[in-house]
Amino acid sequence: MTLSPVPDRALAELGRTEGGPDTLALLVRDQDTRRLLLLRAVLDAAEGADAKVCSADARARVREDWALLAEADQVASAEGGAIADRGSTFPGDLAADPASASARDTARDAARDSVRDSVRDTTAGPTANPAAAAPAASPTPYPAHAPAGYIPPHTPLSPARARLLHPLVGPWARRCLRELGAAAGPPTAEGSRELGHDLAHFSALAAVAAARAGISYAVRLSARDGVLVLPSLGVLRTAAPGDVPVDVVHRRGRLTLRQSGAADITVRLESGTGAWSAAPAWTPSYALPGLLSGAGPMQLDDLDPYRTTRGGQRHHGLSGPTTLDDAGRKCWLHSWSGTAAALGLGGEQRVGEAVALLRCLVPLADPPGSAGGGRGGGSCSGTRREAFGAVLSSTPPTPATFAATLVHELQHTKLAALSDMLTLHHAGPQQRYFAPWRPDPRPYDGLLQGAYSHLALADFFQRCALTATRPAHRESAWTLHARYQEQVGAVLPTLVGSGDLTARGRRFVDQMVAVHERLEEHPPPRGQAARARAYVAAARALWAGRRIRPTG
Repeated sequence: MTLSPVPDRALAELGRTEGGPDTLALLVRDQDTRRLLLLRAVLDAAEGADAKVCSADARARVREDWALLAEADQVASAEGGAIADRGSTFPGDLAADPASASARDTARDAARDSVRDSVRDTTAGPTANPAAAAPAASPTPYPAHAPAGYIPPHTPLSPARARLLHPLVGPWARRCLRELGAAAGPPTAEGSRELGHDLAHFSALAAVAAARAGISYAVRLSARDGVLVLPSLGVLRTAAPGDVPVDVVHRRGRLTLRQSGAADITVRLESGTGAWSAAPAWTPSYALPGLLSGAGPMQLDDLDPYRTTRGGQRHHGLSGPTTLDDAGRKCWLHSWSGTAAALGLGGEQRVGEAVALLRCLVPLADPPGSAGGGRGGGSCSGTRREAFGAVLSSTPPTPATFAATLVHELQHTKLAALSDMLTLHHAGPQQRYFAPWRPDPRPYDGLLQGAYSHLALADFFQRCALTATRPAHRESAWTLHARYQEQVGAVLPTLVGSGDLTARGRRFVDQMVAVHERLEEHPPPRGQAARARAYVAAARALWAGRRIRPTG
């Protein structure tokens, strides 16, 4: 589905594993528009679902939640000129009573219209109204006429947009669509229970957005298995187990959480991320400081129930999600505090793409064999295509290693977003290609993704090596550069020689080749280069041996 045209300049920048402010903003704008379309699809699916799948009461509650979100966005737009200038996700004057039928219908129509407006603003040509042309809900990485290297903080979003465009809302929406779709088959008791939980999460999203916007309300939410998650605020562990109703009242920055048979719990909202309560049953959300001075906090999301795939196949090499204790948070803070400086050693553009694209971090458990806390063992990281802006990672051992992790993972983020905007190739899913960074054969798209991220790492570590002042740091950087450069060189002929590339896909891959050739102008020391060649040769021999089937 094409929403935004990709200029040749942007395609060339991305092919070089880079991306200027306009190109990165283009990716963000397109992904945010797709998120709004996805949310509209959930709304339409709930409206059109069979009553056995989604009851009339459930549909009414979804409309009420949209009305509350619409009110939250309307209040924020009225109070903040910058937000209002960027367009509203939910145009409204909504009725005062969101539970009324007319208000629910207005909310539904407003949500649908806003998505159409967002698409129209994204795809339209030049306009005489700069405010109307501004992309809805997309951060602006750089202001006009910014000095070289200047990277400002994210432009604030309204509370409603901040919640709906949070990366982990994407997996939630995909899950709802699967459960509401005809392909899900006849409803089962377990399926109905799961859908009920998922729609209840949407109520929690709306309640958080309204509280952040300063709207007073009283709503009934539902805890799942004794846990009520209020995204970006925290979690409540209920006094009773199971699916427990919790009445939530918001007044002037305070939430009162009421359960049957338990004392009320008062929670005070904090700016940005988190909410404080003295109650032991409450665990606040946690955020790291901004990557750069003046930037907004970076949520370290270890509470959201949709941060990894529930019940699905785990991504290759990834451990499961984890909830951090104080020691775990300190480890993350230590590595994060030096990440911007470590990223800058590999080029200012690496800091720029992290500021523009990264929206939250999801902690993973340390993989088997590590010493815990990211020390003395392996680490793992990944991204989810439906969770644009999120990076999943085990505890990073050092700022330098986490900087490399971000370089690697944000290339996947960029290439996945670009692939949504245009077709780079028509290759099928057959797993047949050698990749020196994996023991198993890869499909063409997987090979392209891997080569793209490894090329960025080769560039990153070469820059680090050329600027390093300490011999140990320089040698380590050259070693990593040589390995990644050799790995990419081993697969570029396969990528370039494919007849499945489209015309624009070929221009993209040609830019990758140009970068690889440019990196050859500053070769690593002979020892590192020889070891890298031996490493890739051994990987190829091992892969070829596994492909030979015994006979007889």
